[in-house]
Amino acid sequence: MKKWRTLCFFWAIMALHAVAILIFTRGFLLTRTELPFHSNCSDVSKESPCFSNSPQGSDVNSTEGRCWTKPAIGRLVIIVLDAIRFDFVAPSSFFKEKKPWMDRLPVLQKLAFGEGSSARIFKAIADPPTTSLQRLKGLTTGGLPTFIDVGNSFGAPAIVEDNLIHQLVENGKRVVMMGDDTWVQLFPHHFRKSYPFPSFNVKDLHTVDNGCIDNLLPTLYEEDWDVLIAHFLGVDHAGHIFGVDSAPMIEKLEQYNGVLEKVIDALESQSRPGGLHENTYLLVMGDHGQTLNGDHGGGSPEEVETSTFAMSFRRPPSPIVPELDIPCEFDLERRSCISNFQQLDFAATVSALMGIPFPFGSIGHVNPEMYALAVNTGNSEDNSMGLDQYELASKEWLLNYANVLCVNTWQVISCLIDNHHIFNLLHFIKVKRYIDIYSASSMIGFSSEDISRIADMYTKAEKTYRQIKDNASHRSKSNDLSPSSLKHQIDAYVKFLNSVAELARSKWTEFNLPMMLVGIGMMLMSLFTHVFVIYRLSKACGVPFNPCGNSKISLGLVFASIIVMIRMWSLFSNSYILEEGKVANFLLATSGLVMLRYSIMRRKMLLEAGLFLILVAIIRFTIEIGLSKQAATSAFLHFNPSWMLGIDTSHHVWTHIFELLPMLALLLLVHLLYKAITGSSFGAISKITLLGTIFSYILIAMQWASENKMLGLASYGVGRNTLPRIIYAIGFGQILLLILSKLSCQEKAVVDCRRSIISDSLAMLSAWSSTVIIISGQQGPLVALATLIGGYCIVRFHDLEGNASGTPLVLAVNPLSLTQWCLFAVCLFFCTGHWCAFDGLRYGAAFIGFDEFVLVRQAILLTIDTFGFSHIIPIFGLPFLLLTAGDEKKGFPFARLSLVYMIYGFITAATVTATLLCVMVHRRHLMVWGLFAPKFVFDVVGLMLTDVLICVASLYFLGRTRDNTPAHDHAIGN
Repeated sequence: MKKWRTLCFFWAIMALHAVAILIFTRGFLLTRTELPFHSNCSDVSKESPCFSNSPQGSDVNSTEGRCWTKPAIGRLVIIVLDAIRFDFVAPSSFFKEKKPWMDRLPVLQKLAFGEGSSARIFKAIADPPTTSLQRLKGLTTGGLPTFIDVGNSFGAPAIVEDNLIHQLVENGKRVVMMGDDTWVQLFPHHFRKSYPFPSFNVKDLHTVDNGCIDNLLPTLYEEDWDVLIAHFLGVDHAGHIFGVDSAPMIEKLEQYNGVLEKVIDALESQSRPGGLHENTYLLVMGDHGQTLNGDHGGGSPEEVETSTFAMSFRRPPSPIVPELDIPCEFDLERRSCISNFQQLDFAATVSALMGIPFPFGSIGHVNPEMYALAVNTGNSEDNSMGLDQYELASKEWLLNYANVLCVNTWQVISCLIDNHHIFNLLHFIKVKRYIDIYSASSMIGFSSEDISRIADMYTKAEKTYRQIKDNASHRSKSNDLSPSSLKHQIDAYVKFLNSVAELARSKWTEFNLPMMLVGIGMMLMSLFTHVFVIYRLSKACGVPFNPCGNSKISLGLVFASIIVMIRMWSLFSNSYILEEGKVANFLLATSGLVMLRYSIMRRKMLLEAGLFLILVAIIRFTIEIGLSKQAATSAFLHFNPSWMLGIDTSHHVWTHIFELLPMLALLLLVHLLYKAITGSSFGAISKITLLGTIFSYILIAMQWASENKMLGLASYGVGRNTLPRIIYAIGFGQILLLILSKLSCQEKAVVDCRRSIISDSLAMLSAWSSTVIIISGQQGPLVALATLIGGYCIVRFHDLEGNASGTPLVLAVNPLSLTQWCLFAVCLFFCTGHWCAFDGLRYGAAFIGFDEFVLVRQAILLTIDTFGFSHIIPIFGLPFLLLTAGDEKKGFPFARLSLVYMIYGFITAATVTATLLCVMVHRRHLMVWGLFAPKFVFDVVGLMLTDVLICVASLYFLGRTRDNTPAHDHAIGN
């Protein structure tokens, strides 16, 4: 068997991992079944208790001019301010400490808390994941988002299940949309007119917003629409690039305040009787919140808490009677109160207001305060209204709202219970229909205990409502109804609807445990394959694998195994996953202390051991910043570069120092590359590659100097996208040149290959480094220097154990050095400001050099930013671990380098296997979707990328080599 048999093992292991992950994913990330049914006006039977036995003198149950509910508003304006935090809208008096971004939307606060106001501010609660696509889908369908849909955030598929926009169009409502183009991707054929603008360039703060402003105000004076949707994106993009506490963010909020003032003035000027907006309803809302550094996607309070402002231009709201006991949050002075609004209730509430059928899959309920703003049974402006009339109006409103909840409940229950034939069909209300059909159609369904519990709750609520309606039908007017009985009925419906929502949250995504076990079993199979190949490769290197090492225990192997096991076990704790970077750094520091011990024993390499521990301490500081979710993007550092050290930015000297540090680091890298060219006997191709990298580093420095206005290059026509594109082109050309040179060269003997592989590794690293550095931002050169120093120290430590203790290595390579290399790569992932969550992705990096969004191109750039320093650079740098004395005697290069890659892959696969076990064990954990699922996604993507890079590197380094190790063919072939 030739060397190709060993290379085939790498590809076979990658295929095994791919199948294992696919099977496990099918068992873990099952998606919610999307039913093809749609609600219709004819679905509600006139014999239903919701439409019968109405009290005389009340029009609550009149079916004239109505579908499911009587329309309460004529026109609806929805303004979506993407990523609006709750503290952007609520007054600063609701918070213990006032921040610079608070009270920047005073027009909403003035209207909401003014006396006799017809407007309210709500704290809106979103369901994670808090990406825009999932929130828009959840808002319009009235259902819960599914975690696996996060992958579609960059390519939104059209919604096929029933939704609010479909119901509006089907019931004759004319819908106009402007702003974020995600709407036209979700609803491609629904809008009468649309003005979409590209939404994924997070560096562009103004295109979408200016497009909305240009079209919004003129459209308010037109008559050819019933529902207007305007989706602004500036705050979301400002957060991603600059963070919340930044001048661009405050400027955006102030711009929005001015726009909202004009919108409200335009609506009020036409709200007189007979005016165009006499019966118009305004909603200003966020789809989700954002963290202080502008990220979102997870389930933290900052991300799920946003705000909704509702205002009716018809007349002041009807009174919310005290019997409803709506909870609210008071400000510190207890003068103002804000209640919560679940975004799950948005579709049901808007449907009730517009008088259209609720979306078939909606499981929310009609919000009483939003409904009361538009639905009036009495004129509260009439000061002559006596106490009796006020009580009558209140009772009529309660009865009307109870009737709406009756319809709401029928919409939910009949879909979720499969055996509705047990009950009288006429006694069902519509949430029941959804439970019913969903259980029949979905592979998941609901348990008989769940079905029985919610059916019992519904039966009791329906029975009570029938009794109230029967009693009311025997009276001449509705003022004989008891408010307490109506409140009791409303509470019963709300309790039922809340129970259904909680049931859906717990059961929406079930797990296929057998498939998950099969996936884990295949991962364990891959680990055994790794061990088998490691044994054969070690034997081929002339060092048979013997854990006892000639009756002497190898401390390096034992310690490396303990470190890997500790890291694996730490993944079973949610708190340790949150602190994963710190755990990896602690283990790396512990291994550094072991190396310091060996250095002292040998009385050599003390400088390297001390330097390594200092570097680990510095990395620990940067990880602390990243894990606190305060890590800044390069643009944020440019805006306020010394924030992390607490330095007074009024001293411009510090600002210039922080701007110059990355360029000084680049110059140091240029110097080191130049020394490598002049001081080594590299081939022509390698020297050309290194010279190209030096030129790219100079271009990077010019790009950053231009951005900092230090050299004024922008004034000479050098575009901000030109230099990054040149750097990308140089890097791609370098990689292509290296690959072509490997394909065209002849096989080399061992002596030649030792020098060739090292030069090839340096050339490949330099070719990748320029792209990784510019995408990483101004932290890139500093991280590159840290990588260089850490890698150098680990290489120097490689043979330290055996030389220090006299114990021969049990493998041809030192497993402790490889373990350190893996831990160092993990630390680089976290110290660059990333973490295992979707809000840890730095989307701005995908647009360095580009303004337009192209899915494949931006995905590649985002992948390089996320995994450049933690995967690409470490894997192509692994051959440097073999730069020790006596390599020729240990089967260098083929078998020994193959062994290095196999052990590195084994450590990575073992960690991911622990992640899969952790996810399976914690599949019912409260933080499964907010923490464990994102960790799973990042780890499996990292594993597959590691496998691909190892396969590519093995072909690149070893494809044209001739291994002269006699034992190699026999050891691997048998």
